[in-house]
Amino acid sequence: MNKITEVVNLVEIKLKKLLENYTFLKKENQLLFQKISELENQIIKNKQLYNELSQKYDSLKIAKTIEGSKEDRRETKLKINALIREVDVCIKQLSE
Repeated sequence: MNKITEVVNLVEIKLKKLLENYTFLKKENQLLFQKISELENQIIKNKQLYNELSQKYDSLKIAKTIEGSKEDRRETKLKINALIREVDVCIKQLSE
């Protein structure tokens, strides 16, 4: 009978350790999922910031070429021509 109680006690101890490990891992898992969510939100914000800065850079580049800079002058002319074509297409669609 003594041996059976020792085995039961050993099983109880192992079960307690297992439960402690389970609760620890469960909390750690929750923290990791929270961190993933925060990082995903940060990625979204960084992408939005990148897009805004990219648009501002393109606008600045166009403004510089219009200002008289010889750099990117051809690119600006092509961009203006493309915009004019888009406006013409819109006018045609409106007149139909």
